[in-house]
Amino acid sequence: MFLSNLLGTSSRSSRRRTSFKTSSSKSRSQINLSSASASSSSLSLSLSLPLSQSHSHSQTQANEDSSRPEYIVDESQLEPVATLPDDILNMNNDLESLSSLFPDIQVEVFREMLSNLSDESKLFVITDMLLKNPATHVKGRRRTAEQLAGQKTSVSKTETFRSPAYKAAVRALALREFKGLSRSTIDAVLSESNSSYLDARPTLVDLSSKSWKFAISSLLFRRKPVTSSEAETHPLVYWRVSGGGLLAPAVKATGNAELDRELFEELILPLNALEKDTREKADRALALSVQTEEAEACEATYECACCYTDAIFEEITTCSTDGHMVCFRCVQHSITEAVFGQGWQPSIHKDTGTLRCPAVSSTDCHGCISSDHIRRAMHETEKGTEIMEKLDQRLAEHGLLSSGLPLVRCPFCSYAEVDELYMPADARPLSVRFSRIPNVIVVLLAILLSPASLFLAIISFICLVLSWNSSVRTFVSQHFTAALSRYQRRRHGLKFVCKNPGCERSSCMSCSKAWVDIHLCHESSLIALRTQVEQAMSMAIKRVCPRCSMSFVKTEGCNKLTCPCGYQMCYVCRKNIGAPNEGYQHFCQHFRPEGDGRQCTECDKCNLWEAENTDAILRKAKADTESRWRETERRELSNAEKAYLENGAGHVDGVRFASGGGVIGSMFHNGRIPNMEEICDFIVEKFVT
Repeated sequence: MFLSNLLGTSSRSSRRRTSFKTSSSKSRSQINLSSASASSSSLSLSLSLPLSQSHSHSQTQANEDSSRPEYIVDESQLEPVATLPDDILNMNNDLESLSSLFPDIQVEVFREMLSNLSDESKLFVITDMLLKNPATHVKGRRRTAEQLAGQKTSVSKTETFRSPAYKAAVRALALREFKGLSRSTIDAVLSESNSSYLDARPTLVDLSSKSWKFAISSLLFRRKPVTSSEAETHPLVYWRVSGGGLLAPAVKATGNAELDRELFEELILPLNALEKDTREKADRALALSVQTEEAEACEATYECACCYTDAIFEEITTCSTDGHMVCFRCVQHSITEAVFGQGWQPSIHKDTGTLRCPAVSSTDCHGCISSDHIRRAMHETEKGTEIMEKLDQRLAEHGLLSSGLPLVRCPFCSYAEVDELYMPADARPLSVRFSRIPNVIVVLLAILLSPASLFLAIISFICLVLSWNSSVRTFVSQHFTAALSRYQRRRHGLKFVCKNPGCERSSCMSCSKAWVDIHLCHESSLIALRTQVEQAMSMAIKRVCPRCSMSFVKTEGCNKLTCPCGYQMCYVCRKNIGAPNEGYQHFCQHFRPEGDGRQCTECDKCNLWEAENTDAILRKAKADTESRWRETERRELSNAEKAYLENGAGHVDGVRFASGGGVIGSMFHNGRIPNMEEICDFIVEKFVT
């Protein structure tokens, strides 16, 4: 009983203690909750702060995501591109340096080596590896001559290292669009194109069209076939109604600022430019139609003095002397014929760049249409800008030829500039290289002590006597002047950079070929022979205007040719037939069917329809060039070399590259006697500085 009382008492006391603790804990928690606003060190406050911060961060992220547009219509909606990480920037700088050092190697090789090496001195290590053993690392991945000549920068944007965010965005976009392709296929294609979406998409489209998985999924889930890479049908381009009620192209945002900007520039900007041009043409046509109707209703039209049709005031211009009214349509036809046809000489005033008055009513009018009115008229026609560019080029060419200045021309376009070599402002004058004088004295003493000294003295005496002859002296002076010019050119540099914005290619002023570092003008005698054969064959059938040096080939028609500069010539005998009483009178006047090319039996004049045997002319030109080459090289062409000349393919064992040996070795190559040019070049190079 005592035990039961004791247990009961203990249990009651424990319940009392439990209840007391519970009530105490409640009271303490109430105290803590009530004092949470006053005490910053309480547990409830320390728990509530991270929760509030996490909530505010997620709310801010949600606000940023909601602020980003789903479709990008205008360039102002594009976000600024984030700066690349330092490691990627450093690798791109190394990529630029390696591409400048080895311009004939593809950028893919440098990117691969930079990715696989450690960060310490990787630029110097890669340079050393490529110099010592290039075949192991390059593996044939070299740039072609067309790629080297067409590139304007050493490394393009699509060949540089990309940020991880850009790669992830491109991969997600490709996976979302090409659901019928496996992830490994997409990853492989993206790796081939350096994670460039626009470059990889044509390959992915081609693979997707051949995938059986996509064919089955398109039948089951009714998926649309993958379209081509054209901007109008691109799946990322959506046509949305703009503020003015018109349809405007928009690109779907990808979440990456760099990829969004790239897609907008490649897909949306061309569509906007095309839409703007179409709208302007439609507005111009509508405005012209309204103006014409109003002018005809008010009888306010003007008669053109060239075509005698009525035109409104906005479509009329006048000449500068007699005020003849000429419509814009006649101005457009006159300029187009002058640039591309036979109207250059009679229509264009080359000194002022204006159009001579085309009025038919007065043939002795000396007025002209100003260049401003010409541009205004050509602006309203299709391809008027291109025609004006051609007109400006021809006017500039005329100005350069009229100046008589020495010119350096780009072999790939019409760009030309004054050759500064012939009038250097601060060029150092040429002088005798006195360091070579002791060597000359030693050589002369050796010659005097040699058994052939008497023979050499006789030769020297004969040369001295001949030097008094003016013709011999002029001949030697011309060769030395040409040798000095070639020496100055080599010292000045042979690389010519075209400054035409549409060209900007580099070429060699010696061989007129595309400049490729390290440049060799003459790689081999066989390659030079093939070039000479091609040039001889083209020169055999083409004609060159003696006035403006324009080359052309007759494909059909009669043998009376008229150059755009106005020069007239016979295609058969190349005679100038531009005299007033010449022209068609130069050809046979006896009756014959049109197109009959047979020789006349009654006279020996040229036949108006005579056609040359082109095949025979080309064979003769090729044979003559090969004969001259055999005389120079003193050997015959092998079968492999003949095959190379025919198709330009295959390895030729007989190709002999220019070897070393210095100037003397090249002068006496194959035991031949040097010519006058080589002797003068040797003297100038050795004794002039």
